[in-house]
Amino acid sequence: MSEIVTGALFMFIFKETSRNAYTNDRRDAVFKKNYERVFKMKLPHPDTVDDVLRVLPPDELETLKATLVGALFEQKLLRRFRFLGKYYFIAIDASGTHTFNRQHCPHCLTKTSKNGVTTWFHYVLEAKLVTSSGLAISLASEFVENQPGRNYEKQDCELKAFIRLAKKIKSFFPRLPVCILADGLYPNNTVFDICRQNGWKFIITLKDRALKSFTTEVNLLETTAGKRTVFRRNKTEMIQLEYRFLNNIPYDRYNYSWVCCTETKTGVSDKKHKDQKFVFITNIEQTQDIVVVTADGGRLRWKIENEGFNIQKNLGYELEHKYSRVSFVALKNYYQILQIAHIINQLVEKSCEIAELISQHSKQTVTALWKDLIAFMKTVPLLPGQLQTFLSG
Repeated sequence: MSEIVTGALFMFIFKETSRNAYTNDRRDAVFKKNYERVFKMKLPHPDTVDDVLRVLPPDELETLKATLVGALFEQKLLRRFRFLGKYYFIAIDASGTHTFNRQHCPHCLTKTSKNGVTTWFHYVLEAKLVTSSGLAISLASEFVENQPGRNYEKQDCELKAFIRLAKKIKSFFPRLPVCILADGLYPNNTVFDICRQNGWKFIITLKDRALKSFTTEVNLLETTAGKRTVFRRNKTEMIQLEYRFLNNIPYDRYNYSWVCCTETKTGVSDKKHKDQKFVFITNIEQTQDIVVVTADGGRLRWKIENEGFNIQKNLGYELEHKYSRVSFVALKNYYQILQIAHIINQLVEKSCEIAELISQHSKQTVTALWKDLIAFMKTVPLLPGQLQTFLSG
């Protein structure tokens, strides 16, 4: 089983893009021998891997992922990214994984266009630990799926999946100090109650017309809001950030805080860019000392889309590729293995060794380094005495 899972894992670590591409590399005698000498395991055939992943319960791999991430917490490798010195930012978001022009399995969701064309698809809700350095580490995953054999007036949805996802997070990491980051779909009593019951903090995007009674109260009190202004500069622009906040705004039975950040950029030509406005609701009482890190933390939610889903779809992992066309169980297992591989690759890419390699040439990229790794594995036969040099380099 270790050989099977490790073989599947390195298909994603090597960014092979498909089982067929992995099979072609496996046929190369040098590649196969180097793999077995470095990792002390046989390299299984991708078809054998697929046969196993069709019957392996996906919970097994998700538990493995949680165990690996738990080791990062135990080793205190992520402590410097904590919010207010305590809470880890956990971004919640969903993304499509696979689409079909026919029903793939009984769990498929469906949507029909105005022209009457029906599409079947799979959708997953993710909880990723995000950091200002660009890490997006999967903690738990929950597929949005219909249960077979039932007639639905409404299909499974992202908010229903969040209830299940929250239980997973609490089960895997019961003592983890969490601050949930989420988009404008999530400011509602169900989410607020789950966070309250679990002892979690949250910073959730607030749309203009959301929570009518709350926003009405904010509009009445906005002139009394606390304020703070911060100036920042990048290579081409001056950025002015105006923060405002209100505390003890009632909604239903509880009070929450309101945070607003207005960003104004001025370019080198002194021409003002269009202002951007970011509004959040939070259960963290605000002061001038923490309003900046609160708003900046709320904006980190974008990391799950950019450093998470976008990289997995477009930069070598091929998240939307159908690694198993007939088995939903296998698709789930490939998804979990992809998440583990992405975690490993992120830690490698952020390492001092890779940073040094990239700094040696102004146009060197991580993508190019990964291509060099595959070329090395296929063209340079490693002798036993060279293994340590390979691993340390």
